Amino acid sequence: MCFGSGDLCMKLQSWSPIPFSDRSMRHPIVAAPNRFNGTIERVGFAIAAAYIVFFASSFAMGVWLVDAHGQGIQTDFINVWAAGRLVLDGNPAAAYDWIIHKAVEEQGVGHPFENYFGWPYPPIFLFVAAALSVLPYLPAFLTWMALTLPAYLTVIRMIVGHRIGFILACAFPGVLWSISVGQNGFLTAALLGSALAAMEKRPLLAGIFIGLLSYKPQFGILFPLVLAMNGQWRIFSMATLTTLSLIVLSWLAFGLEAWQAFFYDLPLTSALVLSAGLGGFQKLQTIFGVVRWWGGDETLASILQGAMTATCVITVLLIWRQRIAYEIKAAALGVAVLLATPYLYIYDLPALAVPMAFLTRVGLRQGFVAGEIVGLTGASILVLVVPLTGVPYGFLAILVIASLISRRVFAPESPVVVLRASSS
Repeated sequence: MCFGSGDLCMKLQSWSPIPFSDRSMRHPIVAAPNRFNGTIERVGFAIAAAYIVFFASSFAMGVWLVDAHGQGIQTDFINVWAAGRLVLDGNPAAAYDWIIHKAVEEQGVGHPFENYFGWPYPPIFLFVAAALSVLPYLPAFLTWMALTLPAYLTVIRMIVGHRIGFILACAFPGVLWSISVGQNGFLTAALLGSALAAMEKRPLLAGIFIGLLSYKPQFGILFPLVLAMNGQWRIFSMATLTTLSLIVLSWLAFGLEAWQAFFYDLPLTSALVLSAGLGGFQKLQTIFGVVRWWGGDETLASILQGAMTATCVITVLLIWRQRIAYEIKAAALGVAVLLATPYLYIYDLPALAVPMAFLTRVGLRQGFVAGEIVGLTGASILVLVVPLTGVPYGFLAILVIASLISRRVFAPESPVVVLRASSS
């Protein structure tokens, strides 16, 4: 989340803190000059402006949204639009029928194309798809981005607790790749960040956000364990109630056939993505994907992914039992959610901005641990180059953030660099 060298990041003076009363915040202070007050904002604005120029140029060149002949260009969002269109046509279960769904996708862009963008989501996400598909494909795409991007930006700014959070959220490279394909990474990041931000003081709201995150069940597997081990039963109950309510409502709205089709299609999709690598293993930003991309077999990849998941469970549970700042706990759970699943694509990487935002908040208020600014910046660069290189550097970026969090927990006496910002 932080772009630039150590003397570009700043310490805040007067914004509402989350209490810090634990050993993870006891760092010896290393003073730094205040020569670059405001530079980080200008850097962030410049990067965000570069993204705008990139999309405007891509559109003008006919390689984004609309091609040189004025026809729509298929993106990942077409699977959402097509699924929603099938709901409006009275056939929601057909979203899981590859032949029918593909035919509607081609209707959406106005021409046939080779690739197929499958619909792997549970029926609860059909509510969103149906609402968006009221519009034609391209307006629906832009509406989806116009709704989810501000939600993501707002949540990251809220976590950081300062206007710089908004700027850094705009500049984070995950924004570039999610907008490129119209994916749901912004929604995932917004729900994950909202849930973690609310867990400390607003349990019912946190439970609702966790329940809404069930539209991507792989990101919710650690929450029940953490909540149960820490006796946070109000959050647990609300999350369960929200999830069950969504299931019942979708059952009533779309019928039992949609859920039967989802469970029938699930193992096939899993086999094609995780076993056959239909989407390309370089796109999977997990240890499973890295092993398969490197040439390892599925058994080895599954063993290592299982070990990673178990490590995440044990580590997060230990961290949440300690008396450390809530931000560090939230960051640890946020990054563990990404490491624990084998199914994490490039477009999911905006969710990495959530643990980075919690770390940035701690750093801006109490000082950045030596090398922390470099690590945050390096992780952002790794996210930027993933599609450009065809190498799953996103997994490495997640490991970098995990290591920064681990140092906050297990090496709390590292020196920090403190800078100041003039306002919040």
